[in-house]
Amino acid sequence: MGRFVAIDSPVVDAIVADAVARIGKAIDAMRIPRLAGVVLGGGYGRGEGGVIEGCRLSNDLDFFAITEDGASAAEIAAIAAALEPISKEWTAKIGIDVDFTVRTPWRIKHDEKRLMIQELVRGYFDVAGKGGKTLFSAIRRIDASKIPWTEAARLMMNRGMGLMLAKCKIENENCKNGEAINEFGATVVECRMSPERDFIVRNINKCVLGAGDARLIARRAYAWRLADRVSALGDGLYAQAAEWKTSPRTDGVCDWEAARTVWLSACEDIFCAARRADDPGLSRNLFNALRWLARRRTLGELRTIGRDPIMRILERLRPIVEARQPLSASLKRDWQIFN
Repeated sequence: MGRFVAIDSPVVDAIVADAVARIGKAIDAMRIPRLAGVVLGGGYGRGEGGVIEGCRLSNDLDFFAITEDGASAAEIAAIAAALEPISKEWTAKIGIDVDFTVRTPWRIKHDEKRLMIQELVRGYFDVAGKGGKTLFSAIRRIDASKIPWTEAARLMMNRGMGLMLAKCKIENENCKNGEAINEFGATVVECRMSPERDFIVRNINKCVLGAGDARLIARRAYAWRLADRVSALGDGLYAQAAEWKTSPRTDGVCDWEAARTVWLSACEDIFCAARRADDPGLSRNLFNALRWLARRRTLGELRTIGRDPIMRILERLRPIVEARQPLSASLKRDWQIFN
């Protein structure tokens, strides 16, 4: 295994290493005001990046740019603007998206219970400026068994939306290239990796993985390493999706209906976890209501007024997935707002 990838691929490991070194050198040379440091996160930062056919990158390069304390909104925007040309240049060079997410130390600390942040502080690669040891010194490392159930709900919301968006792509691809794609009683998508097919297969596999991860979180059995989650879950379909994640195949076969079944089953675990959770109290219910009102300019359904916005969206999404119905514009908008 290499430093950045999950399988033995010196070629891809060298590509990432070269890109990261040169990107870091370019950022350091820019001396961007109020930028404290940059790290590589995501799959490649954790050493679990994917490899296509032994020689090509499959994931995005996800960089996190951390500001100095007290950076203003204007300064944050200026940092993002300064990094944008690097993003465009390297996206064109290596053929995958090179993204920079700008965060303040306060925002990182505020979100420290988020799965994304906990994975970041456990698996990153220093790129420019101060290293992660300094940048993340104030972040508590939460035991994997204590990840909030709300993070499982967030995974389910995002992966369920991805699954239904893939359904739309499947319908658009129907009968293209001489292939007949069955309706959703027994949907099998043969992957030849056009942009449309890449989206379909990627979201089907991400749905299977997200549902499995959510189930482990709800059961307080999550593990930080993908291989450990495969062992903990003991599910064949999840294992196949994990294998695809580390080494996507252009001749892979992905079953939309199987992913839908897994997602719906995992929903039961999430809703059970929500029912077992302690009453958040009046202050939290009020915060949830105000959060929805501030972002949506409406209170929405009164019966869900104090519920976490993620759960409100997930409750609306589940019957849509069950019935294989199209996503409404309002649901898409709510997802984009609270994602």
